[in-house]
Amino acid sequence: MKLNIAVLPGDGIGPEIVEQALNVTKAIAEKFGHELTYKHGIVGATAIDQVGNPYPPETHELCMQSDAVLFGAIGDPKFDNNPSAKVRPEQGLLKMRKDLGLYANIRPVTTFPSLLHKSPLRADLVEGADFMCIRELTGGMYFGRPQGRSEDGNTAYDTCVYTREEVERILHLAYKYAGQRRKKLTVVDKANVIATSRLWRQIAQEIAPQYPDIETEYMFVDNAAMRIIQWPKSFDVLVTENLFGDILTDEASVITGSLGMLPSASVGIHTSVFEPIHGSYPQAAGKNIANPLATILSAALMFEYAFDLTKEGKLIRDAVTASMDAGIVTEDIANGAKTYSTSEVGEWIVKWIRNA
Repeated sequence: MKLNIAVLPGDGIGPEIVEQALNVTKAIAEKFGHELTYKHGIVGATAIDQVGNPYPPETHELCMQSDAVLFGAIGDPKFDNNPSAKVRPEQGLLKMRKDLGLYANIRPVTTFPSLLHKSPLRADLVEGADFMCIRELTGGMYFGRPQGRSEDGNTAYDTCVYTREEVERILHLAYKYAGQRRKKLTVVDKANVIATSRLWRQIAQEIAPQYPDIETEYMFVDNAAMRIIQWPKSFDVLVTENLFGDILTDEASVITGSLGMLPSASVGIHTSVFEPIHGSYPQAAGKNIANPLATILSAALMFEYAFDLTKEGKLIRDAVTASMDAGIVTEDIANGAKTYSTSEVGEWIVKWIRNA
């Protein structure tokens, strides 16, 4: 099979972790006889520094011409600490999502036995937790207009907007994935207060009868936030709007023990993007200490979601599990044992794949 991917390392630790994920991708392609082609593009603060645009047209064209995008991270302190900056790296991420039609962010939340001690929750609460968060990605408050501040700077406003089409397509996708898993879908909203949430719940109630084999439950976002902590194993597939999903998925990621372990896929109308859920971690940039496993696991999702190559994705996950079982991990999850560099972890996984 021909695999044509765009590689967008981005900012901070992005280039280091993406390099390891790309090496793993090369090893998998070689092992299974796939023809891999790839090109690099710039995005985020790196792109601002070079061309003044966090998502330049050339990068968009590269993504559109590719079958998948392997993405690192966006963000730089020089923009975070400058409230008056008119151009920000994060604007590139939002534009990429909008221009590629990436309306769904998919985050599997899975616990690892060797990391249970790192979770802030008791082991008996998180052991065996395995659920999927599906976040609507191109609507809601992040994109609603009007948005801004008053002339005197003392009032700010954001607008949350959703259309029937946006809600229907994300719900149908969520039901699809629930049907492939344990057949339970939790629709999260704030329908007791927010008008857009009432639209979400109305449409969900209209669609639910089309999926009679799937259990549908409705939950307010504050209750869902508590339930993720109290009973994470009660969820199978959770679907919600953009802002709620942003918050809940980060909350859910923490219970696994490490942000450096969780991948994500953003799918939609055009080319899908595969990236770790963590940020650019600028303090570690260039030090070869960042955990590459979430990005490597994102490559596993790429094989599965973009190319429908499930054996390839499974082999990557098996390799990651093997590296953890062998203690070949970076300092963030070493728990006082010997630590390995970003490149050493990646090289070990590549070698394991080739010998598997």
